[in-house]
Amino acid sequence: MAKKVASRLPKRKGEYTYRGKTVAELQELSLEEFAELLPARERRSIKRGFSEEQKKVLHGFKEGKNVRTHRRDMVILPEMLGQTVEIYNGKEFVSVELQPEMVGHRFGEFAPTRSKVNHGSAGVGATRSSKFVPLK
Repeated sequence: MAKKVASRLPKRKGEYTYRGKTVAELQELSLEEFAELLPARERRSIKRGFSEEQKKVLHGFKEGKNVRTHRRDMVILPEMLGQTVEIYNGKEFVSVELQPEMVGHRFGEFAPTRSKVNHGSAGVGATRSSKFVPLK
């Protein structure tokens, strides 16, 4: 399978802060304290607890292994920053390096499932008007 490296975020100036907290401060917070900083949907997902598959992904990050996952609904936590994860987009695994700006988002946001379609020109016989196109 072909590997793609996703880098969708611009380079930042200065130190990144999330809701007034630096990356180091975020990493020191407990999961419950961090959840209070998140938007409602992500906060609810963390408070309800992780599924068994999500726990396996977290365990992989804690061991420092190369993580490949189908769990696109996993919220990016501060402890995951700086590592690379391969996220399945329905066809292949997209390699994504987790940056501070990604905290609080979900894996699926960085591995698009639909690609841009570039249509070619219409062929001969495609429409009534195309019969007048010269064949060169």
